[in-house]
Amino acid sequence: MKSYQSILFALVFVLPVCAQKKAPRTAIKPKAEFVSELMAKMTVDEKIYQTVQFTSDGTVTGPKTGDNFITRIQQGKVGSILNATGAKATREIQRINLESSRLKIPILFGHDVIHGYKTIFPINLGMASSFDPKAVELAARIAATEASSGGVHWTFAPMVDIARDPRWSRVSEGSGEDTYLGSQLAVANVKGFQGDDLSKINTILACTKHFAAYGAAEAGRDYNTVDMSERVLRDIYLPPFKATVDAGVKTFMVSFNEISGVPSTASKFLMRDVLKGEWKFDGMVVSDYTGINEMIAHGFAKDEQDAAQLAMNAGLDMDMVGATYMNTLKKSYDEGKVSIEVINDACKRILELKYDLGLFEDPYRYSDEKREKETIYKPEFLQAAVDVANKSMVLLKNNNTVLPLKKEQKIAFVGPFVNDEYNIIGSWAALGERDGFATSIKEGITKFLGNTANVTFDEGVEIQSTKRDLMQKAIDNAKKADVIVAVMGERENMTGEAASQTNIDLPGIQKEFLAELKKLGKPIVLVLFNGRPLTLTWENENMDAILEAWFPGSRGGDAVAQTLFGQNNPSGKLPITFPRNVGQVPIYYNHKNTGRPYLGLSDPEQKYKSRYTDVDNSPLFAFGYGLSYTTFSYSNLRVSSAKIKFNQKLKVTVDVANTGNYDGAEVVQLYIKDVVGSVTRPVRELKGFERVELKKGEKKTVTFEISSEDLKFYNIDMNNVAEAGDFEVFIGGSSNAELKEKFELVD
Repeated sequence: MKSYQSILFALVFVLPVCAQKKAPRTAIKPKAEFVSELMAKMTVDEKIYQTVQFTSDGTVTGPKTGDNFITRIQQGKVGSILNATGAKATREIQRINLESSRLKIPILFGHDVIHGYKTIFPINLGMASSFDPKAVELAARIAATEASSGGVHWTFAPMVDIARDPRWSRVSEGSGEDTYLGSQLAVANVKGFQGDDLSKINTILACTKHFAAYGAAEAGRDYNTVDMSERVLRDIYLPPFKATVDAGVKTFMVSFNEISGVPSTASKFLMRDVLKGEWKFDGMVVSDYTGINEMIAHGFAKDEQDAAQLAMNAGLDMDMVGATYMNTLKKSYDEGKVSIEVINDACKRILELKYDLGLFEDPYRYSDEKREKETIYKPEFLQAAVDVANKSMVLLKNNNTVLPLKKEQKIAFVGPFVNDEYNIIGSWAALGERDGFATSIKEGITKFLGNTANVTFDEGVEIQSTKRDLMQKAIDNAKKADVIVAVMGERENMTGEAASQTNIDLPGIQKEFLAELKKLGKPIVLVLFNGRPLTLTWENENMDAILEAWFPGSRGGDAVAQTLFGQNNPSGKLPITFPRNVGQVPIYYNHKNTGRPYLGLSDPEQKYKSRYTDVDNSPLFAFGYGLSYTTFSYSNLRVSSAKIKFNQKLKVTVDVANTGNYDGAEVVQLYIKDVVGSVTRPVRELKGFERVELKKGEKKTVTFEISSEDLKFYNIDMNNVAEAGDFEVFIGGSSNAELKEKFELVD
């Protein structure tokens, strides 16, 4: 069985060579010269039409516009098409375009390839639990390989929004609450999608989204208002975006929300000042689906012409589906409201991407039916989906070592996900097949055990229904079992776009069913399929073990089976905090202290502190938390020096030992606290992590390096600097790490 590292090597270094032999490129002029000469031949209208994107009749991911995209292509009014997939379909659309185009400018095909194209990996929040950038890069590399074989040039991923509110439905698409982890995984995604050379035929354009702070929507309600200081924006929300620019990402998507009264779709500050100015981004910026039109509802634009003019002047290069650029931009140009320089800049950025992809040399190079057939669902891709899903599993509780299960035990599998092949791959699953293809829990267990004489499978209840007619049969079978495994959670469409919720308990009567099972006095393992943190206080008190599987993808049933029976020792860590109840939300580990900080239940002065009176401030499960079937101990934390200068690096070293009975992997996490700053600083911040494989009884020394770059923040004068002073460093297996040392940064 190939390791995921060997698969990644083959995808990056071997397959592109083979692909290039099948699709030879014809040399043309250098990019700057070619694009300049082409634009000199274009009319203003033709330049504007390059900024227009329409959706095909494929997957629809927003309000329908009611326009015939083929007619618009024949009129030469489209630069990009959304949601057209498949080598045959994209080839035919490209043919229509080229036959209609005066200058034979190819169309750019985009599709939402979020956590897989056909082979579906765990949802992004699940993959973030791996704390493994290489695993995330592999998933994106495979997704790009499959998508490119289906004629797709461009994905609208990664989503790098920092999310601290589990009510927000799109938390499932990102990497959680932490800026450092989010930045590392954002870069991994870009590397996976774009590879090291966009001219290679198994790479696609990545798109960093949603710019910016979409994950901070008030009340966790999708599309809602965002209001924050520039310091918070720059310290917390912008770094993952900047990391992708540094990694070479070629496209950005702006967010639906406003920030401080200005919709991102028309934010000159975000697009011209920060992205294209400070950060020197040379790629293309696209709106979100009808985002330009929606500025009218925001009360920021009076009509579509006003909205289009505001967006273009602010630096938005392409209009996704809204048709505002197509319908009004020439009029704004004629009226002197939009300059030719602004239009030229947008057009040039789009044409340069088409050049980079090799589309001017061969517009059909991605639309190869033979390659598509040979590429989709390769066995090694499906195996990689199992491997990444295994790394994404987070063990939240395991009293009395209920897990791993033993093959000789009598086990009752119950719950609405026992035989589910539809929800298991999650939302935003592109073209992933569900019923009849995805591996259910029943199928995965049956495949793993071979002989299932000691195993029963009963749904008992549905995900949201209040029907109880199947419950008794499940309870009767559970009575005969040694162990009960309850497989429960959310429907796939309860997270993802437009699915925010105020109640994040287990839906329907699943908890009632668990309560009935509890009465049997048997050990109960709860396996969760969900796209957000849930409120699990009752479950944590009453279940013997809890395994967070997220939505684990096409081969999720295999990964869950391997984990439950110990072939995979869970090593995932939570990339987002789980609250005790929804009243604690938003809750996140790197919060600020107050002038009256609450020190916990041991605090002798309880009354006049920043605390709740009905529940402790602490979360149910903290960021970075996750158990293993083995145990790990940390010792001998040391720093290389008590003081470092701004041009020096500090080495932080710790010994980690596997003290349990199984081989396993531990994610060693390093946190820093800036004790005193010119502005208040978080109680601690993740600044490093490393996955360490340890055999039973083995000990390893793990070393991190810290420099003044890692200590920077926006100070009282809004300069991004590190400040001299005292720091504390913590290392452990979660954000609650207690092992501590100190150092000082000196001038």
